[in-house]
Amino acid sequence: MTITEHFICGKHTAADCEDGIVITNNFAAVIDGSTSKTPTRLDPSMKNGRFAMLLISEYIKQMPADYTMSDFCRGITLRIAEEYNKRSIAERMAEHPEERLTASAIIYSDSRKEVWMVGDCQTIIDSTYYDNSKPYEQEIAMQRATLIKNGMSPKDARRTIEPQLIKAMLEGQNRQYAVIDGTPIYMPGTRIVKASNSVVLASDGYPTLLPTLKESEEALALHLANDPQNIGDFVATKGLVEGNVSFDDRAYIKHYKYSCIYENTTANQKSTIIRHGPQRQAR
Repeated sequence: MTITEHFICGKHTAADCEDGIVITNNFAAVIDGSTSKTPTRLDPSMKNGRFAMLLISEYIKQMPADYTMSDFCRGITLRIAEEYNKRSIAERMAEHPEERLTASAIIYSDSRKEVWMVGDCQTIIDSTYYDNSKPYEQEIAMQRATLIKNGMSPKDARRTIEPQLIKAMLEGQNRQYAVIDGTPIYMPGTRIVKASNSVVLASDGYPTLLPTLKESEEALALHLANDPQNIGDFVATKGLVEGNVSFDDRAYIKHYKYSCIYENTTANQKSTIIRHGPQRQAR
């Protein structure tokens, strides 16, 4: 497996970054720990999203080459549930999804030539774009954008929509959409896409995902300069906070079967991708 590019950057610092990258002989993965909606922490030293990301990263590192997506979903669910059982909080976690160790993951299986999408993530596979965004976030993100445009501060706007985010989690998490959180994963909300030549995996820290890291970073820089609060063409449930370098952590991996083709690509060459489904907007 040839990895031609990989990059990770925390929105604040590397130490509290909730995104992760795993590269083994058999798998490449981007893990995106979910932003906490409450101050509850299972491990006092880190936020729940980072804890979830670290557990998932370690699990992927030990997966055998012949693992399927179903194997992964079952196994990682049991692994996270172990953390609840150790703390005698399994019953509470069943009732409070906002307090769970929650993350999304996108994994490339080299032996199966498949990309597995579990939760909110995005990919470009053989020049076609795919995403697996949460169904409820667009409406809530639009409400936040309207509040800010009407004069509310971004901090207060985020605080205003948080009860709706928690309500949506209570109603939909692993019932209407898939996440990794220690409860049975809602498999109809996952995706498997076959891959042949090139695969880009990324977290949702990129408003516009493009076939090279350089292009994706340039698009992000332009977006942050023009719309740091994500209230324009790209709307999101959070924006840039003072002291941070972006509105979210971000991670990027590119696998190319024929690396010589990629290496001959000029630095300023623009790439074309096919969008599979609607343009990604809210996160």
